[in-house]
Amino acid sequence: MLKRFFPFLSWIGNYDRSLLYGDLIAGITVGIMLVPQGMAYAMIAGMPPIYGLYAALVPQFVYAITGTSRQLAVGPVAMDSLLVAAGIGAMQLSGEGAYISAVIFLTLLIGLVQLLFGFLKMGSFVNFLSKPVINGFTSAAAILIGLGQLKHVLGIDLPQSGKVHVLLASLFQNLNQIDPLTLGLGVLVILLIIGLKKINKKLPIPLLIVVLGILGVVLFGLEAKGIRIVGDIPRGLPKFELPVGHWDKIGQFLPIALTVALFGFMESISIAKTLEEKHPEYELDANQELRALGMSNIMGSLFQSFSVSGGFSRSAVNDEAGAKTSMSLIFSTLIIAGILLFLTPLFYNLPTVALGGIIIVSVFGLIDVKYPINLWKNRKDEFILLVATFLMTLFIGLIEGILLGVLLSLLLLVYRISKPHIAILGRIKGTNYFKNINRFSEDVEVYNDILILRFDAQLYFGNKDYFKKQLYQEIEKKGPELKFVVLNAEPINYIDSSAAVMLERTILELREKGIQFMIAGAIGPTRDILHSSGIIDILGKENLFAQTFDAVDCCSNHTERSTIQKKISLQSKTKSL
Repeated sequence: MLKRFFPFLSWIGNYDRSLLYGDLIAGITVGIMLVPQGMAYAMIAGMPPIYGLYAALVPQFVYAITGTSRQLAVGPVAMDSLLVAAGIGAMQLSGEGAYISAVIFLTLLIGLVQLLFGFLKMGSFVNFLSKPVINGFTSAAAILIGLGQLKHVLGIDLPQSGKVHVLLASLFQNLNQIDPLTLGLGVLVILLIIGLKKINKKLPIPLLIVVLGILGVVLFGLEAKGIRIVGDIPRGLPKFELPVGHWDKIGQFLPIALTVALFGFMESISIAKTLEEKHPEYELDANQELRALGMSNIMGSLFQSFSVSGGFSRSAVNDEAGAKTSMSLIFSTLIIAGILLFLTPLFYNLPTVALGGIIIVSVFGLIDVKYPINLWKNRKDEFILLVATFLMTLFIGLIEGILLGVLLSLLLLVYRISKPHIAILGRIKGTNYFKNINRFSEDVEVYNDILILRFDAQLYFGNKDYFKKQLYQEIEKKGPELKFVVLNAEPINYIDSSAAVMLERTILELREKGIQFMIAGAIGPTRDILHSSGIIDILGKENLFAQTFDAVDCCSNHTERSTIQKKISLQSKTKSL
């Protein structure tokens, strides 16, 4: 039980030097990488840069002992930071202190939501975030992040917003305030990052940019020429402090907390699953991952951290650098702690334009163009869902965009299962296989007096009328020669009470018209429903068959079923036969 909640106990007993080297190198690499990333993502969240280092401290350690992934690198990430900024920014709080207090309280709520969902075993809940919704949201968020960071590259003041038209309007209104030197330096930073990536992707490019930026400010006196710098960064570890309660505004905080909690978990679990495929020596537990992220955010909020989750680039670097266990995160934590204790004065002259350039290049890599093009070619409905989520996120807001995107995806699902695929079957010549006559038109035998129908979904209140309408249309096409209707029920895994009533009435109506209704291939759970709902009494046991072939053979040749055929076709938990 203890290992379930503290997975590190499963490997710590066998820890040796063979694991130490890889973890140590990976930890140092990720720790160094976290310095510029953490500071940059803190700026996205609207927080002072030092809070990015705080977010890279306690949460990493907590996840190292509670997480089931051994390579996932937890810390501040761009998407969570933007969601936090959009949500708290909309509250229009007065003063930096009130804003920071609200963000830390939100982090506590996010952690509590994730922890609760973990204990309720709701790890699969994240499946409601479909890929088109995620893609549309991520691409829109990347654009919003990039536009939001242009103020650092242009040297102008822009109001923080999660709506693209507001950002663009503010940008155009302040074009005359652009600082040419800052703009030139910003363009240079972006080109340098792109160029270095083409030369060698494994270089610690963000760190190099930070070092070059600091040297540039010191050597050329850029601060005196109008280049904005980070300035004083407090030295020392974050103090333990209970978040200031904002319980009177819980109605405003909770929707943001739910959104960030689920999106952060989705981001983390998708990365963790990718890494798990490369490491068969352990298995992920989605519910424990929720609990681990929850504990990381709760404990982080007590030490002035904002929301954290798994980061793709850091996790990839952690894995490639040789991380074998989550001990690499503990080494990374020690690196951050050392920087906070001794090296924060070195970042005084860090130009904000360098962090802005790092963010812009980083987030625009999140925009996926190939996937929407593929959807446009093959799945128009999902393409529309993606575009709708993208536009809603851009123009309505981040949280509203992803929530409405999820709602639309659920509506699309309901639409699909309300009008599922229906196939009219025929017998493949010379075999006992029954296939869709539209797909095998030249190879199938079609019977004038038998209609064989396959319904590819569960039967429930939302599609029962559609089923009946389609059935009667096909019956009408057959004409007066029709004597038998065979429902191939293999794909039907459930029949609700509304559909059961419809089915009973349909059987009786067809019987009055001299048409015998039969069901073939019903799986166990469906047979149970046929018995428990009383459909079998209306249908008749003699009209329930194990296979479509048996039903057709009975119609054509009036052959009697064997004992085993009867037993298989009529078997049910509700009534042993």
